[in-house]
Amino acid sequence: MTTDKGTAEQDAGIEVNPVAGHIGAEITGVDLTDDLDAPVVAAIRAAVLRWKVVFFRGQQLDHTGHVAFARKFGQPISLRKRGGASPAGFPEVETTADRLELGGKFGMEHEEWLQRRRHTLLRGWHCDHGARIDPPAATILRAETVPPYGGDTQWSNLAAAYAGLSGPVREFIDGLRVEHRLGVGYQPRPGDDAYVRHLLDHQVASLHPLVRVHPETGERILYVNGYYVEQIADLSRAESRAILDMLLEQAVRPEYTVRFRWEPGSVAFWDNRATIHLAPSDNAHLGFPRTMHRVMLAGDVPVGVDGKPSEAITGTEAGQW
Repeated sequence: MTTDKGTAEQDAGIEVNPVAGHIGAEITGVDLTDDLDAPVVAAIRAAVLRWKVVFFRGQQLDHTGHVAFARKFGQPISLRKRGGASPAGFPEVETTADRLELGGKFGMEHEEWLQRRRHTLLRGWHCDHGARIDPPAATILRAETVPPYGGDTQWSNLAAAYAGLSGPVREFIDGLRVEHRLGVGYQPRPGDDAYVRHLLDHQVASLHPLVRVHPETGERILYVNGYYVEQIADLSRAESRAILDMLLEQAVRPEYTVRFRWEPGSVAFWDNRATIHLAPSDNAHLGFPRTMHRVMLAGDVPVGVDGKPSEAITGTEAGQW
């Protein structure tokens, strides 16, 4: 692990410039379309582990280059199901505009579907595929077309959030387990709701440690999010709700976050094991196109402070996408 101007960066000839106190750094001096050598790859990896999300600007990646870059850091995940906006022939690449189709599949306009999914201020904060037994290790997102204003993304550092808790609270939560489930908190439409039927037919849920030990850094991670977290095991629902609300508010305190203004050719590379992020909601009414492409890297099964791994509940199997 290196510091702000560590040896790995100097050896690689790149610059890693932090952009916030706890999370986020911009990397310059590298063209991601190049065949990056081992020192550059090592320096980027160290920066991701240290700063949790790193940013590159002015890159000229296409789908092929995007997948090739991702492959230097792990195994890109091939998705069996993608929407119509995602590129044919590249199962590893998912275009975020696919989400605009989701409401229509269930008889709703996109905005209604989104409002029913995100009916509280913290619901949008999530890690990618957190209900799985093996959520992705990392995500690499690149911008093709972005609005002239609006459309920023935010990330939060869950290691810093855990460290910022008081000692007694850390000790209390270290051994707890929490259920993560797809569709948590969705508010059904009156009468028949096709999305509810879809959720019931396609349940995905896992029992994850509330505090995860990072497999590379050894840091303790406050493993919460607003999108999948359902219930702390062995606690009453009232106790669980109060504790989870407190922990999620801790996780997204402004001092643990960073906000990124996208430009065409921007790339964000984040550690999905140690962050949650918030997609923008300030641009839909503007009518500007926003086209983003992501590649995710295969992850491992989370392990708690007690050394015990997560448990699959339903609809998820390690390595099976």
